[in-house]
Amino acid sequence: MNSSPGRAYLIPLDIVAAPALTLLIAYATLDPPVRVFTGPLWVAWALAVVTALPVAVRRRRPLPVLAVTGVGAVVATLLGTVGAGAIWVAYVPAALALYLVALTARPRRSVTALVACLLASGAAVAYLYSTMRPVPRPGAVPGEMLPAWPVEAGVIWAIMCGAWAAGVALHRRRATAVRLSRQALADERLHIARELHDIVGHSMSLIAVKATVANHIAATNPQEALSALAVIEHTSRAALTDIRRLLGVLRSDDGSPADLAPPPGPAQLHLLAEHTRAAGVPVDLEIRGTGELPEAVGLSVYRIVQEALTNVVKHAAPARCEVRVETGGGTVRIEVVDDGRGRRPAEPRGAGAHGLVGMRERVTMYGGTFSAGPRPEGGFRVSAHLPYESSGRTP
Repeated sequence: MNSSPGRAYLIPLDIVAAPALTLLIAYATLDPPVRVFTGPLWVAWALAVVTALPVAVRRRRPLPVLAVTGVGAVVATLLGTVGAGAIWVAYVPAALALYLVALTARPRRSVTALVACLLASGAAVAYLYSTMRPVPRPGAVPGEMLPAWPVEAGVIWAIMCGAWAAGVALHRRRATAVRLSRQALADERLHIARELHDIVGHSMSLIAVKATVANHIAATNPQEALSALAVIEHTSRAALTDIRRLLGVLRSDDGSPADLAPPPGPAQLHLLAEHTRAAGVPVDLEIRGTGELPEAVGLSVYRIVQEALTNVVKHAAPARCEVRVETGGGTVRIEVVDDGRGRRPAEPRGAGAHGLVGMRERVTMYGGTFSAGPRPEGGFRVSAHLPYESSGRTP
């Protein structure tokens, strides 16, 4: 990747850390616990610079920086410009770069980088100890024991694995956050689509029915035509109000509710039944004990009944319809029954009409049960049970 997801203010920290690591590596080389390097000082300083200074740009080029710092540390180990007991210091820059590789690269690439670092560092340390001739330093204790090479390699591997594991953990956490964000966005889109379907589908169905009636009887029965136009006007205004409410919520920048009318609920079912009667479908409505429903559940109840009545108007009219909504035992039960033709024609593909699917999704969202189908005696039946937690209001 060309840039690290790290924040910009962390880049100056890397710029400061790079020369500090250079000095630390040079010090560990020139004044180690056990000195093995007797060559020119500039070689030690050059390798320290090559190994540590690339850390300053590790957030912009993590993989190339890992390659440079890792190769520098391995070369320093092979040439002996490191001190026994402090070899791990030369691998700190590579560990910092490996952390960003694990954070930004694909899992396969980051695992490959980790394995390469472990194998190269382990082989270099083993080679150094096989050829090492310790140089006594002032103040050294006679018979001082050298650290075993597996111990040195184990310390380096622990640093490498720890840096890699930290990068992978943060990578997974960020990936999870992105996935949850995308899921939340998809759920919100589905919610908006469902709301628009219910609002527009119901309103347009009633408008289409009444417009057809008005068109056929305008010349012979002007009064009835005027009544149909009044229903069209009222229905279209109600639909516009619902759409403005939905758009107002979407345009709210801070996520706070817009200053709009509350969403519809069971209290508006009587008005919904009146609209359906005006469309030519007699409705017998019975509502019991819905005052304790939470607002979100009340909206789902309203939308389910609205969609069921819309289907009756579209597919079963002329027919009679019975609507029952009652609560009890933490469950709201909805039943919409008509005595029409019973079968519903297939909905046109691509038209966005997914009424039964939308009702089922609303019920499933609350862990309820839903069923819909023709009745043996004729007609169609929609039944839904939605569990809920009481809001504490008095019915």
